[in-house]
Amino acid sequence: MAKAQALHDVWAVQERAQEKTEEAKASLEEIKNILYSPSSSKSVLDWEKFVPKYPIPKPSYPQIVVCPPEPKQAAAENIRLKNEYTAALEKWEASRIEYEKKEAARLKTESLLPNVVTHRCERVLLLSKFPVSLQRVLNLEGKLNFEYVPGTKILIVDYLLPAPKDLPRVKEVKYVQSRNEEVEVYLSDKEFSQIYDDVLYRLCLRTLYQLFEMDEADALSAIVFNGWVESVDKATGKDTKGCVISVHAKKEEFQKINLFKVDPKACFKALKGIGSSTLHSLTPIAPVLKINREDKRFVASYAVAGQLDERTNLAAMDWEDFEHLIRELFEKEFSKPGCEVKVTQASRDGGVDSVVFDSDPIHGGKTVIQAKRYTNTVGVAAVRELYGTVLNEGAMKGILVTTADYGPDAYEFAKGKPLVLLNGANLLHLLEKHGHKAKIDIQEAKRIFAEKES
Repeated sequence: MAKAQALHDVWAVQERAQEKTEEAKASLEEIKNILYSPSSSKSVLDWEKFVPKYPIPKPSYPQIVVCPPEPKQAAAENIRLKNEYTAALEKWEASRIEYEKKEAARLKTESLLPNVVTHRCERVLLLSKFPVSLQRVLNLEGKLNFEYVPGTKILIVDYLLPAPKDLPRVKEVKYVQSRNEEVEVYLSDKEFSQIYDDVLYRLCLRTLYQLFEMDEADALSAIVFNGWVESVDKATGKDTKGCVISVHAKKEEFQKINLFKVDPKACFKALKGIGSSTLHSLTPIAPVLKINREDKRFVASYAVAGQLDERTNLAAMDWEDFEHLIRELFEKEFSKPGCEVKVTQASRDGGVDSVVFDSDPIHGGKTVIQAKRYTNTVGVAAVRELYGTVLNEGAMKGILVTTADYGPDAYEFAKGKPLVLLNGANLLHLLEKHGHKAKIDIQEAKRIFAEKES
């Protein structure tokens, strides 16, 4: 019995080793087939599905007169009712067609807004599924950043690629009889390097394929794919992040490629992509195109916060000083390497007062800020204006700052949107957080403005 048990234990270890070997081989095979797997098939967003249905109900068929006093009167009445119904139905059908035509045109226009394009592109990639064994490693949540340039219809995609440590290296699990145990056999450095480089090329081409395929609205003329990798600098031991692969692919050119027959690296090179000859070396390169910070609206800023004290009434400040104060305040709030706050030319109303640029390729982007030195409640119109600005600027978020407060309709409109509403109390708290004190006295400000007007 002891010998039988020992033999059973040996078989169990051998079987487990064989199962792990098969899993390792399957995982490596799935990595090699990322580009061609069914999970990377076409993901189309049909824009016509988003057209809302005509809200007015279809006319009801008339009630036929069955038992009238006079048969001739009944026939005449029924003819009249049917004629009225036919006319009403024709009118309703014409109105429905016109309504849906206008809504389709509106949606087509909105579909080219930067925020809409980037949101839908992100949605397509996040819905894209990878093989089960790779879902944890290749999960895209929090690893994508986009910028869309409406004038040229170019989409910039910053994609956080897996680091070498993220991919499996085990190719086989052997059973060592002398020790009655399993031993993992790893890919050689050369084998692993080839697989890693191939994965990066395939992920790049797969992303281009999916985004171009979903572009039913013809919003994309080209895509710039920038692949970034987080790793540890072997020379310093510090965490580092660098762009290792970048390509500018035109839609018309890319859609002529048969991805099922190409060599990924050769295809990438044919698209004039750039990257070191060995991607696994993680040698940083300059992206083909990155977030553009140039904007002719930006002007030189000046400091205001240092002049504040407890007697300063923010509600009565010069409006231009107030805008520069908000810029200065958010410059401190967003203070970190690679983050910059710029103030636009004085507008006194509407538009963008300040812009926050965060160069982090994954979590960064643009935030627009509007400053409202108001003495009255801010209505929903100002919040709608901010939301429109966020969409037109292709920003990730909009922040509205006021010395007053917001009406309930303003707060209701902001729900579920990338908008932050800061009232006078929030502003004073933010100032105090960064070492400054002031006050907001609405009545005093109204009195000062009234005296100036008189």
